[in-house]
Amino acid sequence: MENFSTQTIAPARVLRGNQIWPKALPIISSLCRKPLLLGRSSTTHLVRQNIFDNLKSIGLKVHQAELTYDCCEEDLNLLYGLAERVDFDSVIAAGGGKVLDSGKLLADHLQLPCITVPLSASTCAGWTALSNIYTKKGAFLYDVVLKKCPDLIIFDHNIVKQAPPRTLASGIADALAKWYESSLSSGSSKDGLIQQAVQMARVLRDQLLIDGHKAFTKPHSPEWITVAEGCALTAGLISGIGGAQCRTVAAHAIHNGLTQIEAAHSTLHGEKVGYGILVQLMLEESITGSQLANHARRQLRPFLKGLNLPTDIEEMGLSNVSLSELRNACDFACRKESEIHYLPFKITSDLLLKTITEQQLIKSDESLETTKYKNS
Repeated sequence: MENFSTQTIAPARVLRGNQIWPKALPIISSLCRKPLLLGRSSTTHLVRQNIFDNLKSIGLKVHQAELTYDCCEEDLNLLYGLAERVDFDSVIAAGGGKVLDSGKLLADHLQLPCITVPLSASTCAGWTALSNIYTKKGAFLYDVVLKKCPDLIIFDHNIVKQAPPRTLASGIADALAKWYESSLSSGSSKDGLIQQAVQMARVLRDQLLIDGHKAFTKPHSPEWITVAEGCALTAGLISGIGGAQCRTVAAHAIHNGLTQIEAAHSTLHGEKVGYGILVQLMLEESITGSQLANHARRQLRPFLKGLNLPTDIEEMGLSNVSLSELRNACDFACRKESEIHYLPFKITSDLLLKTITEQQLIKSDESLETTKYKNS
């Protein structure tokens, strides 16, 4: 039987650029007449109010809904109930990753058009056909593969620049993981598309390492555009082209484990993923003896610190967590169905816990590379 695969690679339409939102309004009106505008954070209320007013100004009948918690079953059930009472014909999700994931999943469930409006560059959730489900307290549960990518993604630079710089730093760490994870799990693949996706991840990594610090400190620079679009758009494209075989491995599995610790909920998705990359590199180095992993870790740690990203448990505010809490996080990261088992070597919860605790002792990587990145 001939091998085949189906992939959801990209949104049907991508709008990107400064002040692109007004140009998107006619396209939105061609997709729907009664959209549901979904959001959550009080810090983005004014942005969403402006979106609401603009949608009404072109004659759309707009309904609004807000998540109470995260992209969780409780919030989703409320939204499904809302759909039985309110007549809307599309979903416009405006927010961060969990809002975007919720909007995509709602639209997928109801078989409605989906429009994503990322309000930061913290993740590529506005692009992908995947939603991550959490508990209402923020602990990761599982992910859902959707039937398709959004019908339209609107990435307005002017809107995204209003987000705190911390969200861009978090997005950089999350996007860097595309290379560090896929090169380890899929770097030897013979599939042409996967090979190309992995190489795209390498190019994206290089761009982020070169331009990341300037983008973080100078949001009106050309580097900001390269980095922000790399985090929110290119990272999603890599996932689409690479498909399920271009896998996340330890960095995201460690993120999922850390979300089981309540004290970790104050750190952003990409902040935990960035820390997970460092732990993944330590695992690779200690188990396989890879000097490339050692070099990559020494290169990456000062770069992350230059973006004010946490590089150890203490910097994530977890210095007071108990050993049993860390063990529970490692158990979850290493559960049977975890992506961590796509590592090209055997991993156990005990080994992961040992690596995390030993990582606290390795804080001497502030080499000249710190100066290198700050001057780039």
